[in-house]
Amino acid sequence: MLTGEIRSQIDTLWGSFWSGGISNPLEVIEQITYLLFIRRLDELHTLEERKANTLGMPMERRIFPEGRDEKGCAYEDMRWSKFKDYPPARMFEIMSDHVFPFLRQLGGKDSSYGVHMESARFTIPTPVLLGKVVDLIAKVPMDDRDTKGDLYEYMLGKIASAGQNGQFRTPRHIIELMVEMTQPGPGEVICDPACGTAGFLVAAGEYVREHHPEIFRDDALRKHFHETMFHGFDFDNTMLRIGSMNMLLHGVDRAQVVYRDALAQDHAGEAGKYTLVLANPPFAGSLDYESTAKDLQEIVKTKKTELLFMALFLRLLKNGGRTAVIVPDGVLFGSSKAHKELRRMIVEEHQLQGVVSLPSGVFRPYAGVSTAILFFTKTNSGGTENVWFYDMQADGISLDDKRQPLLPPEKLGAVPEVALSEAEHAKNNLPDVLARWAQRAGEETQRPRTAQSFTVPKAEIAAQGYDLSINRYKETVQEEMVYASPKDILDELTVLEAEISAGLAELRRMVG
Repeated sequence: MLTGEIRSQIDTLWGSFWSGGISNPLEVIEQITYLLFIRRLDELHTLEERKANTLGMPMERRIFPEGRDEKGCAYEDMRWSKFKDYPPARMFEIMSDHVFPFLRQLGGKDSSYGVHMESARFTIPTPVLLGKVVDLIAKVPMDDRDTKGDLYEYMLGKIASAGQNGQFRTPRHIIELMVEMTQPGPGEVICDPACGTAGFLVAAGEYVREHHPEIFRDDALRKHFHETMFHGFDFDNTMLRIGSMNMLLHGVDRAQVVYRDALAQDHAGEAGKYTLVLANPPFAGSLDYESTAKDLQEIVKTKKTELLFMALFLRLLKNGGRTAVIVPDGVLFGSSKAHKELRRMIVEEHQLQGVVSLPSGVFRPYAGVSTAILFFTKTNSGGTENVWFYDMQADGISLDDKRQPLLPPEKLGAVPEVALSEAEHAKNNLPDVLARWAQRAGEETQRPRTAQSFTVPKAEIAAQGYDLSINRYKETVQEEMVYASPKDILDELTVLEAEISAGLAELRRMVG
């Protein structure tokens, strides 16, 4: 988590960018991201140096070459640990004339990173501002690989239009939950059609690294991991650059993060290609029929982006492919013909496994919309039997705009380091979601509808017009009313009558 001091420094820095002539918030984020990236490259190079020195062997992966560039600057001087201590004027010269040309060719012309970086430009206007930015980034603890994510999230929160244009990050603990529930394997081909900063792809890569270390002992699996496992689409070049750098920083050399208007372009080359889709696509938008891919309109005739993305997932997945997607609640119970037909299709023609209702504050401060996570498998032959529902009440963080942690770090997330007590579960439901999901075909089928999770048979869902709202099926606990017997009531009335008579007698005595 970012400290209050760093947040304050970012606020000051933000004002400096504006006064320096950079008024586009995403450009500010992009320039700061480049510097975070440069710092991380130096740290990776240092790790390789230490490894080589320890083993007494040459470096396997030299990020900064030996020698000098074509303009005569030593590559060693381009390292963060070197130039961050230079005077601002010299630092500015190295960044603009040497570091950025080096970055643009890093990764190779045939990598998605190389493609996006071709148009990357250093736009910090003055040495003084560059010095301020470098001083700030030098204070950010980078030992936690997600710290830069906190930085993105805080900065993106400053964009007034964030809730409208969708350019905000899905909270990492929600991403972690979705990845843990889908359990990506070493042979997956994973796609996020609205990838933004590539948070889902990064988390899926980390899961595969942790649970399937064998991929790095097999040449074919290692090549697949680095080159063909991860695919992300976006049509914002800034997001593509940030996403590509994020993947490279997390050890995926050639992730396929590409420019693509996922809803507008036909998907002939992408159809049936992926085994897993993880996404939180933009919603509450509307497109003209003419600007929407025809193959998506064939699945569901609609202008609503949230429904078009659902159709897109069905188009992208191969048979047996799975999806975990965040949707607005309107997708679950919307009454339009398109809403109903899409839900019918997922339930009847494919296999809907689960619906996790999220607390409405999960996406604050960007948006307060109520959402849910849908889990389904493309089969083209049905397969839905019982649908598992979970009513998540807490995600470990306050549900107001401040979003402050409610528990210590070791008790947060879907897989906390320390088991939670019952009282702590009330503040963080994520581990319970994961545990009950694993039992959805067993113990969960026996839970009453009054529980936090339960299953509903397909026939009942069909009878309800394929309504997937948990409130349609959840039952509340009714307290049993206890009635007194007639004899007890008569006895109480007799006592009451005697008390009233005594009271009246006393009143007459006092008056008379």
